[in-house]
Amino acid sequence: MLSQLIKQPKKHVQDPYSFRCVPQVHGASKDAINYVASVVTTEINSVTDNPTIFPDDDLVISGGNFHGQPLAISFDFLSIALAELGSISERRVYRLISGTRNLPEFLVANPGLNSGFMIPQYTAASIVSQNKQLCTPSSIDSIPSSNEQEDHVSMGANGATKLLKIADNLERILAIELFNAAQALEFRGVDKTSPYLQEFVGKYRKVVPYIGLDTEMYRHIASSVEFLKNYKV
Repeated sequence: MLSQLIKQPKKHVQDPYSFRCVPQVHGASKDAINYVASVVTTEINSVTDNPTIFPDDDLVISGGNFHGQPLAISFDFLSIALAELGSISERRVYRLISGTRNLPEFLVANPGLNSGFMIPQYTAASIVSQNKQLCTPSSIDSIPSSNEQEDHVSMGANGATKLLKIADNLERILAIELFNAAQALEFRGVDKTSPYLQEFVGKYRKVVPYIGLDTEMYRHIASSVEFLKNYKV
């Protein structure tokens, strides 16, 4: 059975990019993730010895197989790809609380008396800005060491730690989007969406409630993060 909501006639000409261009933006990040996965697979199975010894040929060759540049550049690339997923997600969060498309401002029934989902959007925006700052490439930096013998290093370890923070941040941004989207669906009618989403939202509601009046939102954001971590498709 198809969603009744999706059958409704459109009252506007075009959706904002954050909705309309999901396949293009998410797809580009997915391509980047797949590329980085291939680089990591190659590097983790590669020889990093220095020197490289070939006993059959009686050769000892000093080389640079240990250099982390392939991973360092990939970590920076993946940081940008993940940050973009968070950036477009936050824009969808904003659209949901903006009081447009027959949704109440801040996604609460009495927005004049309640702040509603204003703070979760603030939180998402703040995390997105932090991700932008963390996306400054580590691989473009290098400080000579070992009496300038090691005069160009990858800084890949720094790139990896920043990437981990961006990934954690992205998880929280997506959890906030889910928190907002589930709330928005309550005003449209959960029973009018597709059976798949009805089942999904039903499971989500066992962990995160519908918000009627102002409350401490950080607890529900944390619960939303845990739901995403543990949800099995």
